[in-house]
Amino acid sequence: MVSNSAPLLPPLAQDGFDALISAAPHDDSFSYDRAYTILVEEEDLSQPAAGDILERLLLRGYLYEVDGELRLTEP
Repeated sequence: MVSNSAPLLPPLAQDGFDALISAAPHDDSFSYDRAYTILVEEEDLSQPAAGDILERLLLRGYLYEVDGELRLTEP
């Protein structure tokens, strides 16, 4: 769970997280490929920029990985 004391995300990362929340399954995991597709198509990001956003979201606890799949942290 992302706590209220979690560091704020930069605007581009927050937009990416919002896009993932809107397009990814909330109760199931999704692949890195699906996450890249969402960020590239919804946020018009390049593949490297999408990778940077995913890394930041993982490091800050907004996403987590289980068996090579991604899951959203409960808001």
